[in-house]
Amino acid sequence: MKSYLISSTKKSSGKTIITSGLCSVLNSIDSLAVFKKGPDYIDSHWLSKSAKTKCYNLDFFTMSKSEIRDLYKCKSRDKAISIIEGNKGLFDGVSLNGEDSNAALAHLLKLNIILVLDCAGITRGIAPLLQGYQGFDKDLKYKGVILNNVASDRHEGKIINAINEFTKFKVIGSVHKNKQLNIIEKKLGLEPVFQNKNTNKVIKNISSIVKSSIDIKCLLNKPIKAKKNMITKINTRYSKYSNLRIGIALDSAFGFYYPDDIEKIKSYGVKIIYFDTLKDKSLPNVDALIIGGGFPERVAHYLNKNTQMIKSISSFINDGLPVYAECGGLMYLCKTIKTSMKKYKMTGIINADVEMCDNPIGRGYVELSVSNKHPWFHKGDTIKCHEFHYSNIILKNDSYSYGFKVKRGYGINGKHDGILYKNLVASYSHLRDTDQSKWIDNYLNFINSIKK
Repeated sequence: MKSYLISSTKKSSGKTIITSGLCSVLNSIDSLAVFKKGPDYIDSHWLSKSAKTKCYNLDFFTMSKSEIRDLYKCKSRDKAISIIEGNKGLFDGVSLNGEDSNAALAHLLKLNIILVLDCAGITRGIAPLLQGYQGFDKDLKYKGVILNNVASDRHEGKIINAINEFTKFKVIGSVHKNKQLNIIEKKLGLEPVFQNKNTNKVIKNISSIVKSSIDIKCLLNKPIKAKKNMITKINTRYSKYSNLRIGIALDSAFGFYYPDDIEKIKSYGVKIIYFDTLKDKSLPNVDALIIGGGFPERVAHYLNKNTQMIKSISSFINDGLPVYAECGGLMYLCKTIKTSMKKYKMTGIINADVEMCDNPIGRGYVELSVSNKHPWFHKGDTIKCHEFHYSNIILKNDSYSYGFKVKRGYGINGKHDGILYKNLVASYSHLRDTDQSKWIDNYLNFINSIKK
C-alpha cells in the first residue's frame, strides 16, 4: 500500500484543495483510504465526499498512539492507497517537542510526506526553506513537493530550478493561481458539504485542475488499472443494546459526527434512524436522540418554520427521554438564535438566547472534568475533546446544573459545559469515543436504564 501525508509549512497553503482533488482523482483509479489529522469535521467531510468513502480523524489529543495506529490499520487494510491530510504545518503542534505534530504522525504510521508549498511571493528562497525542513528531522521520508499558488510559467521555472539545484526534493506537481480555486478554498473552510448545494460541481472543478497539474502516476508507482469494488464486512456485536433505537439528526443543519463513532453504535446492534429537523414533521419512534454539531444559524429560518418538529423534540425531552446534543444541537434547543439579520425562535427547551459573533468564542482543544451531576459519565473523570463555535449563549437564569467543569477551553461560560435538564445533556464540546472518553457505552447504558 502507498501511504501519503499531505502537509505544508503553514496553515492556509491549499492543503485541503489539493488533498480533495487527489482523493477524487485517485479514487477513480484504485481503492482508497482517507484520513484527516486532528479533530476537524469540515475538511474531513469534503475529503470523504471527494473520495466517495468515509474519512476518519487521527488525533493525538483525544486518541492514544495505539488507537491511532489501530484505526489507521483497520481502515486502510486491503486499500491500494492511503491519503492523510495534515493540519497546520508539518512540524506544528501543541507540544514543544512535536509529539503531536504531523511529522510525529508520519513517524508513527510510516508515511511518505508530500509538502504543499504556497509559492506566493517566493522564488529562490524556497531552497533554504526546504533545506531546513530536510535537516530539522532527517528521518522523515519525503515523496516530493507540490507547488501551489504559482503566478506564471516563469515563476514556476525559477522555483523548480532552485529546488533542483539546491535540494533533493522532487517536484511532483505545480498548481497555478486560479481565482476559482481561491473562492472554493474560502468556501471549503467555511461550509460543510451538507450545506453546500454545489458540492459535486466544486469537487469536479478541483479534480480537473489537480489531474492536469500533478503527476498522478508518480504516486501510484505502478500501471494504472481499473478500480476494484471492495466490500467491507461490519461485524455486529449483538448485545444488551440490540433492542435500542436511536434517532440522529442528519440534514443541512446538523451533520458533524465522527464516522467511527456511528460505526461503533451500529456495531452494538443499535438501530439508528436518521431524521431531518427541517423537513420531517415529527420524530421517529426511538428511545433516545443525538443532535450533533453543524451550523443551524445558517438555516435558522427553516428550523423556525418547522414548528411541528420543534414541538415533537420538546415533548420528547420534557417526557424525560434521553437526549445528547453537541454545539449546533445545543443552539437549536435554546429559545432563540440571533444572527446579524434577525432573531429566530428555536425549541426553547433551554431558557437561553444564542448570539452569533464575528470571532470564535470557543475554538480548539478542551479538557473537561465530569461533575457529580452528569447522568451517564463517572464523576471526576477527565475528558479530552474539542470545541469550535462562534456563538455565545446567554442564559436567562442561573438555575441549571452542569455535567462538566472546564479545565481547558470555554464551553458554556469558561467554567462549565454540558447543560443538564431532565435527561438532556447539551454542551458545546464535541466528544470522540476513545479509551479516555467512552461516551457511547456510557450513553447506551443510560438509555437502557431509562427504557427499563
